[in-house]
Amino acid sequence: MQKIVKVKPNSKKQEIIEEDDGSLTIRLKSPPVDGKANEELIKILSKKFNVPKSYIRIKSGASSRQKLIEIDTD
Repeated sequence: MQKIVKVKPNSKKQEIIEEDDGSLTIRLKSPPVDGKANEELIKILSKKFNVPKSYIRIKSGASSRQKLIEIDTD
């Protein structure tokens, strides 16, 4: 499964918002420094989809606010 994710780092609280178009907007507490926001993103997505963190990959946009995420749900 692939999802388009819009990330908002440095937020006061961590939350996932499902948009009408099927994409996700995710607010992260971590700053976008040294991959900390990407680590938090993978952690929160693994909890939401109930899969191990190793099943989640950032296909594109690793240094961008908009990312394409691939989740193995097998």
